[in-house]
Amino acid sequence: MWHKPDTLNRVSDLLITLAILLVVYGAVHFVVRLPAFALREVRIDGELAHVTGEQLATIVKRELKGNFFTLKLAAARSSFEKLPWVRRVEVRRQWPDRLDITVEEHLPLARWGSDALVNSYGEVFRAAYDGNLPLFAGPEGAAKEVAIQYDFFRRSLAAIGKVPLRVQVSARRAWQIQLEDGLTLELGREQVEARLARFVAAYERTLGQLGRRIDYVDLRYVNGFAVRIPELKYERTQPKALKGAA
Repeated sequence: MWHKPDTLNRVSDLLITLAILLVVYGAVHFVVRLPAFALREVRIDGELAHVTGEQLATIVKRELKGNFFTLKLAAARSSFEKLPWVRRVEVRRQWPDRLDITVEEHLPLARWGSDALVNSYGEVFRAAYDGNLPLFAGPEGAAKEVAIQYDFFRRSLAAIGKVPLRVQVSARRAWQIQLEDGLTLELGREQVEARLARFVAAYERTLGQLGRRIDYVDLRYVNGFAVRIPELKYERTQPKALKGAA
């Protein structure tokens, strides 16, 4: 190699290039860490009902490390998204010394089982909440499907003044709805929306005219539905009074 000038020149050029790159890298590495590029403002935006200012301030103080250039945006975003009520966070640099953070909260739609919530996107999350919400139940991974069906059930039942309180789907995809007034609707696995539509269309001229409390309706019939009226069972067990009895 020492007797090949062309090869030596190429090696020399390569070493010079590497040296220049190292110098440039070192200079940039030094400059971007100068106090002149420190973050002087963190601006947080979003409609926040459950995330507190104290929680956000704690994360800003403890987790946001670095200056305008060295701060790792992904790590900063992850720090905020660990808060129970935070669904999504966007973090952006704004020249010369500001960090803009947009926080999106979960909007609770229902409870999921005994210890979780479902947001308006059908996503399951865990957070403390003491408000009144409908209850969803189903196999793991079914929350989004239940949320979609719930929206249809809610809009359909509103036509007869009914409100779904509990929506359940089994592992075999059989649907059941419990209403606020205690009525349970058994919809089964097939033609769920058509069965509910038939019930809503017939309610006012049938069950709505009975004047009795109904606790269960089985809609899994082709041309009608079965009804359970607790009062009838009670009446059948009562002894009839004899004529002329004192």
